[in-house]
Amino acid sequence: MDFTIAFQPLLPLAILVGAAVLAAIAIVLMLLGKGPAPVLRAFALVLVVLALANPVLRQEERDPLPGVALIVTDTSASQHIDGRDLASEEARAQLEEKLRAIPGLDVRSVEAGDTPDGTQLIPPMEQALSDVPSDRIAAVFMITDGQAHDAAGRSESLGAPVHVLLSGRDGETDRRIRILQQPRFGIVGSQQPITFRVEDLGVAGDAGKQADVVISRDGEALTSRRVLIGQNVTIDVDIAHGGRNLFELAVAPLQGELTELNNRAVIATDGIRENLRVLLVSGAPHAGERTWRNILKSDAAVDLVHFTILRPPDKQDGTPISELALIAFPTRELFSEKIDDFDLIIFDRYARLGVLPRAYFENIAEYVRKGGALLVSSGPEFAGNESLYQTPLAEVLPAAPTGRVAETGFYPQLSEDGKKHPITAQLQGANASPPQWGRWFRTVESRAEVGRVLMSGANGNPLLVTAEAGEGRVALMLSDQAWLWARGFEGGGPYVDLLRRLGHWLMRESALEEEQLHASVSGGSILVERFTMADAPGPVTATTPDGRTFELDLDREADGRWSARISNPSPGIWRFSDGALTAIADAGNINPREFADPRSTREMLEPLAEATGGGMARIGEAGDISLPRIVPVRGAVSSGRDWMGVRESRASILRSTSTYPVLAGLAGLLALLSVVSAMWYRERG
Repeated sequence: MDFTIAFQPLLPLAILVGAAVLAAIAIVLMLLGKGPAPVLRAFALVLVVLALANPVLRQEERDPLPGVALIVTDTSASQHIDGRDLASEEARAQLEEKLRAIPGLDVRSVEAGDTPDGTQLIPPMEQALSDVPSDRIAAVFMITDGQAHDAAGRSESLGAPVHVLLSGRDGETDRRIRILQQPRFGIVGSQQPITFRVEDLGVAGDAGKQADVVISRDGEALTSRRVLIGQNVTIDVDIAHGGRNLFELAVAPLQGELTELNNRAVIATDGIRENLRVLLVSGAPHAGERTWRNILKSDAAVDLVHFTILRPPDKQDGTPISELALIAFPTRELFSEKIDDFDLIIFDRYARLGVLPRAYFENIAEYVRKGGALLVSSGPEFAGNESLYQTPLAEVLPAAPTGRVAETGFYPQLSEDGKKHPITAQLQGANASPPQWGRWFRTVESRAEVGRVLMSGANGNPLLVTAEAGEGRVALMLSDQAWLWARGFEGGGPYVDLLRRLGHWLMRESALEEEQLHASVSGGSILVERFTMADAPGPVTATTPDGRTFELDLDREADGRWSARISNPSPGIWRFSDGALTAIADAGNINPREFADPRSTREMLEPLAEATGGGMARIGEAGDISLPRIVPVRGAVSSGRDWMGVRESRASILRSTSTYPVLAGLAGLLALLSVVSAMWYRERG
């Protein structure tokens, strides 16, 4: 029970104040006189004013509210190092048991994990205590390795102590690799510099020590280099392809170091492709010649060199030599001296009419075997004696003509391989029966000897065949009527997608490879995609940023495409592998702040603990946890060498109130009569 004095005036406040002022003036005047009577008169006036103010004695009945003790457990990635998570969980269980043994204490627990800005302990703490008045907060206990990246400068008082229980050990050592300068983009085929440094943390006297660093691109090792510890090192890396090039630098581990997770650093560099050089050689003019030219000219990434053979050398019609062409056909320069400058050579309805000697075709075949790309778009001439198959190109062409040409209408159909291959997969209109595109009317009958048949023509004959030849690629289109789709005949068809994909596949565009493993971050999750020509891929092994692994089963999305999704991934580098292919995805920060220095530390949270009167202590290792004594306190001191305090709650709930007038009724009347009587008696005497 609590007792307090309150006033319930019998008159309006203004009148009561006026009466008090007049009484005060009268008292001063009376006190200036002599003798005891003025004192009694003054006392009588004071009692009258107090009686008008009506003082009351208030009795309150209150129920105390329990204090709130909050446990914040760090579950970030660095807590999974060296058994810290197991030790922290054991410490949390013991701490909860100790706190619940204290009467009048409400124990709460919250977890704090990774964010793109590192470990954040303060926001979860504030959110958990958002409904608790400051006078009810008994204490906050943080179980963490000390890597709290939001604690710097946070020294404001919570009205309660913040105690820190540290996982990990003193004197930990670790090796890390830091990226100091990195390219954001580069021209495909060029070299870009990367500056980095290897540092040994917690190790004294590393001058002159060396370590081996392996440089990889997109999961494949490129080279290695021995570097000095603590010295800046600059290396040049090749930008191999368009789009994102992920370079990884991995340094050999330090004996006894805390973790190898920060022995790797990843650099994402966007490859910007310079224009691809394409040589298009057209035979006799035909209706589809401009189709190829228009598609290639519309692609800003293509530099096109186009020649059309209007007249073979053996044709004699009296036309002056100066009027045969604007420029002479530079066959020797194109097919001997500068053939390697081209990314793709296209023969469009080209017939062997003596323009190019046999030696040049041998050069082209060798160009393909060394990594070049060749596309032959054939017409009826491919079936006759003037066929390119009668040249050394036969060694790299994937199909042999039978000598017949089918002149009948047909719908180009995707083969089973064509439904999976990136060139033809998901062409618009392909899923209908018949396909929702126009017919073609000519197929050069051929036998596919190597490679893959992606499309079939009349009577099931191969229509589009692709193959690898040595280190290069070759494709054979066994019809010259793709232009019908371009002209919109019978509704047309997806000729732009088909022919553009075909050209870029030949030039090894990475997005058009048959076997691919992709990992990308979108919508707060990681999408893992496997493209394959096989019936079904095997499981993919996922490696998390903190080094844990698990198998990921893929679901079929479409022909040749399988996928899986990982929701709410922890920030950092995720790695995926099926044994043959590797993919990397960066969830949040590529090089997470969490692993910049994973050593257990007091520095980040010590200012906050000191400012709030809290303490710091190590919890030990799993199976050997040692916590300080937890005791309730009332004073300002909340921690000591081997103990941590929990402040008692000062909050309560008012249940009932009783009031007792002090000068009202008989008691007040007797007090006034006593004073007046004493005053009369003194003045009478």
